[in-house]
Amino acid sequence: MKFELKDNLAFERELEKQGVTLIAGMDEAGRGPLAGPVVAAAVIMPMNDIIPGVDDSKKLSEKKREYLFDRIIEKAIAYKIAVVDEKIIDEINILEATKKAMRECVEGLAVSPEIILIDAVKLDLPIPSRSIIKGDALSYSIAAASVLAKVYRDRLMEKYDELYPSYGFKKHKGYGTKAHIDAIKEIGPCSIHRRTFIKNFIKKDD
Repeated sequence: MKFELKDNLAFERELEKQGVTLIAGMDEAGRGPLAGPVVAAAVIMPMNDIIPGVDDSKKLSEKKREYLFDRIIEKAIAYKIAVVDEKIIDEINILEATKKAMRECVEGLAVSPEIILIDAVKLDLPIPSRSIIKGDALSYSIAAASVLAKVYRDRLMEKYDELYPSYGFKKHKGYGTKAHIDAIKEIGPCSIHRRTFIKNFIKKDD
C-alpha cells in the first residue's frame, strides 16, 4: 500500500532531545455525531520503528485506516481504547464525556508514559500532558491514536447498523446527514441516539 511521506515527528523529536522516550498520543472520534458513543484512544509508539502513512484519520481513506489500525496495534508499546456511550453523553455533555474516555485511556495504559500529547482537549492528569491544536495532523503519536479511535468507532457503528438498519449507520457512522435526519423525523430515534443532540428533530413524546 502506497502512502505519501509526511514529516509529523517534530514534537516527538523535540521531546527525545530532552530525554523523553515514552510519549503517548491521545485523540477521540465521535464528538459530532447524533448517535453512538464517543471513543478515545491513547497509544505509545516506538520512535525507532515509524509506520509510513500514519496521519490524521480524517485525511485517510477507509482502506488505509483499516490497514494502519492493524499495524499500529502490532507495533505499539502500549495502547488503550475507551468508549463512553450516548446515555452518559446526554447526562454529562459531550466534552465531559470525551474527557472521561480520555482519562480511562490514560488509566488503562499498561505502560505509563512520561508525557501525553493530546489533540486539542485540555486535561488535568497525573502525568504531564500537552494539548496541541490540530495535533492529529501535526504529531505522529496523536495521529496514531486518531486512527485507533476512528476505526474502532466506525466498526461499532457498523455493528449498530445491523441492529438498526433503518438509519444508515454503516454509511454515515451516526453523523447528521440529511438522510439520517430525515430517518429520525420519519421513524423517531433508536436507543443509541443522543437525545440532547436530536431534540430539534423529534417530537417530545419520542
